[in-house]
Amino acid sequence: MIPDGEVNPINTDYQVGQDNVVMKLGPLGLDFHNRVFAISALAIIAFVFLTLMFQNQAEPLFTGARGWLTANLDWFFMLAANIFVILAIVLIFTPLGRVRLGGTEAKPDFSYLGWFSMLFAAGMGIGLMFYGVSEPMSHFSSALGGTSMEGGARTDWAPLGGAGGNEAEAMRLGMAATIFHWALHPWAIYAILALGLALFAFNKGLPLTIRSIFYPILGERVWGWPGHVIDIIAILATLFGLATSLGLGASQAAAGLNFLFDIPKGDMTEVFLVIGITAIALISVLAGLEAGVQRLSQANMVLAALLMLFVIIVGPTIAIFTGFFENLATYVVELPSFSNPFGREDTNFVEGWTAFYWAWWIAWSPFVGMFIARVSRGRTVREFLISVLIIPTLACVFWMTVFGTTAMDQFLNGAKEIADAELALQLFVMLEGFPWTGVASFIGIILVMVFFITSSDSGSLVIDTISAGGKPEAPVSQRIFWCSFEGLVAIALILGGGLVALQAMAISTGLPFTVVLLVACISVVQGLRSEPRLGKASK
Repeated sequence: MIPDGEVNPINTDYQVGQDNVVMKLGPLGLDFHNRVFAISALAIIAFVFLTLMFQNQAEPLFTGARGWLTANLDWFFMLAANIFVILAIVLIFTPLGRVRLGGTEAKPDFSYLGWFSMLFAAGMGIGLMFYGVSEPMSHFSSALGGTSMEGGARTDWAPLGGAGGNEAEAMRLGMAATIFHWALHPWAIYAILALGLALFAFNKGLPLTIRSIFYPILGERVWGWPGHVIDIIAILATLFGLATSLGLGASQAAAGLNFLFDIPKGDMTEVFLVIGITAIALISVLAGLEAGVQRLSQANMVLAALLMLFVIIVGPTIAIFTGFFENLATYVVELPSFSNPFGREDTNFVEGWTAFYWAWWIAWSPFVGMFIARVSRGRTVREFLISVLIIPTLACVFWMTVFGTTAMDQFLNGAKEIADAELALQLFVMLEGFPWTGVASFIGIILVMVFFITSSDSGSLVIDTISAGGKPEAPVSQRIFWCSFEGLVAIALILGGGLVALQAMAISTGLPFTVVLLVACISVVQGLRSEPRLGKASK
């Protein structure tokens, strides 16, 4: 895309797609990067084959991998996430915030309302449906239970010091812990990568792919093997991050169908759900971005808003609105304690929740980051970072407050079964306490399924763009390939260990991409420093 106004472009002889293989196979066209696509695809095919062939051996392997990574590298994930938050905030207050994405004269492609709506949509997903009730309830219950020691170490799952029977303090701590996982840290991760993608595509004139961010460090080598490795890691991280979300969605949809229609739960139900919903996602892929994923996303946002409004009206309305501001205040107060990566006593909380979340967000960052980058041309860096950090954070905090406060209110008023239900079922147990339970629960299932479809469709587009060397419009046949294999990876992980396997692969692929993102921070700052800024005279 041609920049508007002053920029400092990177002069390179590289042409987008010059290393691509272009061919026709009957009616299907292919246009992919010869090394990135081949290595990524073969690695994923091998993973699916081996996991399905050795299911009994896979489960203990995944369990061990997840345990080792979270126990030994939790500090690394937490420290990295803190760095992303600090960098984003520092850039807002430095002169680098005056750089405009797309050039000094670039105009935004979307109005504030449209842009904020898309940022809000990026923050909505299967995770909010799965964890909207279950995470606040989990932290509330563990905090209420207090701390327990064995062999000099904490064995409880309470965040920080717990609440030891104090219901009000347990609610406060439970909501603050939940918001910590859905507020500034994940959105800073997305913002830094999105900023790098937008800067090097719109201002520097490089392909819209992860490797382009590293040009200031690698120079022309970015088009060789160092760049290939970066893009391959990005593809694997994104695909396994998506598979984790799809697996969670299948688990929750299966629980909801069992709850409403007594359909048996279990791995096979989840597998059939993945197959069926992936087939619908393929139809959406064939329909194209405008007719497919955009319309589904709009319909899903309306349904999500209706479900949330229903809960607000029939739930503890006053407590929800007052709780929103109280929860934000508590989050700010407890943020330094939750962010501390060293010397923590609440190891189960840190390893089982925070380390997994940060790795999962990092694995998702190419997907969400590329979406944010594509809709943010024309914004200044300061405007971009403030909006990407604040708007989705407030949306996530409000969603979690609505569902978390309602669930905890039901528990304190005698509905103890909500705490005992499995995570995937807690949303439906909460809705059981309201009128029109069947309708509300059915909407919940539809929401999970459509989030599943839009995530798969959008994710396959992002992965395909990276594997096509930065070409935004690669043949549909390649998106069909990636969409199909997202479903196959989710099935392999469900059969090879369920939730633990899903989390293990999100953490395993999130680890190398964390290193990639940390190095990208340096490159982003270097790229911004070379750009002309608004209000600064050109030399």
